[in-house]
Amino acid sequence: MILGLTGGIGCGKSTAAQACVARGFRLVDSDALIREQVLTSPTIIAAVSARYGQGVLNAVGGIDRARLATKVFADDGERRWLEGLTHPVLFAIWRSMLATAPTARWVFEVPLLFEHGLENWFDFTVCVACSPEQQLVRLEQRGLSRELAGQRISKQLPLARKIELADMVLWNDGSAAFLQAQVDTLVASLPGRC
Repeated sequence: MILGLTGGIGCGKSTAAQACVARGFRLVDSDALIREQVLTSPTIIAAVSARYGQGVLNAVGGIDRARLATKVFADDGERRWLEGLTHPVLFAIWRSMLATAPTARWVFEVPLLFEHGLENWFDFTVCVACSPEQQLVRLEQRGLSRELAGQRISKQLPLARKIELADMVLWNDGSAAFLQAQVDTLVASLPGRC
């Protein structure tokens, strides 16, 4: 069983993913893989610095993600170029991870699951959603300005559309216990009673 977990930025995908892990799922955190494996690849670093110059690199020659974000979130063409560079590497890592335990229960945290038409990777898709007000509050608590939060939200498929496309929705405006109860319901409803 492979779950594809998505939702809007700041809606609680990571919290829901950890709840799945507590129920026996193996986690693939796509953002962490991008940060820790893809953007640290010498080939990716070379391509990014060739395109944007040394200004997107940190003091030790790695990619400064904040500087890179200012380039790609302000320009859709640049964002698409970066995704075209990094996503094939990410997908190769996904395949490798799945091959280690093909019969395990997996939860893949994928913020842009529907934006990139990745539904076919998964047996079941889940969208974590919350109100726009709650989403902005959470992003501000992470240190994002309202302007940058709005910019990042605007680069994602509208949350209402993600809700329509998902097989199941977890509504995360309530307490942590409420979200945990929804994850219990999700797991109990999966084919084969995971």
